[in-house]
Amino acid sequence: MCPKIAPHPLRLASEPECAGQPWASGGSQRFGRCIYPGEMAASRSSSPNSWFTLLETRAAFELGAMWAASPMLRAFGRGDRHPVLVLPGFTADDRSTGPLRALLRSQGYWAHGWRLGQNLGPTTKVVSGLSERLEELHARHGMPVSLVGWSLGGIYARALARKHPELVRQVVTLGSPFRMTEGDRSKASGIYDSLDHLHDKEALAFDVPESERTALEMPATAIYTRTDGVVRWFHCIDEAGPMSENVEVIGSHSGLGFNPAVSWVVLDRLSQPVGSWRPFYPGPLVRHLYPLPANWQEARAAAAANA
Repeated sequence: MCPKIAPHPLRLASEPECAGQPWASGGSQRFGRCIYPGEMAASRSSSPNSWFTLLETRAAFELGAMWAASPMLRAFGRGDRHPVLVLPGFTADDRSTGPLRALLRSQGYWAHGWRLGQNLGPTTKVVSGLSERLEELHARHGMPVSLVGWSLGGIYARALARKHPELVRQVVTLGSPFRMTEGDRSKASGIYDSLDHLHDKEALAFDVPESERTALEMPATAIYTRTDGVVRWFHCIDEAGPMSENVEVIGSHSGLGFNPAVSWVVLDRLSQPVGSWRPFYPGPLVRHLYPLPANWQEARAAAAANA
């Protein structure tokens, strides 16, 4: 068991001391319960602490770290050449996912951008274009497509997976706040709201809370960081289940697509054979990069206590 830690005024009020992940048994974790300034000081519906937002400048260093870690990432060997569709975050386009797609291609996957220009939210163009792009890639490669979505792109990925389950192999989200509900805010909410007149929310059921949706039919991995300076981290985690998991990393929201720890998880998830999914288990050489992940029940209780 992990040793008891004295409560901290800024930590999750109801968070257990040990999350019980397989790599945590038998001892405590150095990064298992890191406490950061202002982590849960604000209510659930507010945007992240401004300190975390300032730390988003780390993204540039995370990009450099990704290239520096390339030799280690190549240890995964060649992939099985199945198609992967990578979806960008809000206000971003395919250029933002270029480094990640280049890495995936170098490892033997058919990594594709979404080719829908700048992501301005669920516009009519995006709603129709997403399904068309997924169907096109499935037909071209003759096999299900893995979806990797960054921030809002991950919300699209989960919506696509529910709409076309027969076309999707698995879903990996990077800092995607799919748990946000009406009244919740992020640092991007102002811009998003200003474009609301362009959005077709009903088409992808954006108005339906995640808690009222059925679980995804395929494996799903939700990657998040507690020091996210754009969205609240507890909006980005899933209910752990037979085919769903949460993986915590250390870094910024804007750098999740470049973060070497994230790249390691994505490659590990994509390398799993169809029908043989298992939860992510970091090896001894990289274990220190992955704090013990939370689960949605814990975060929900903590959010309610801090509302």
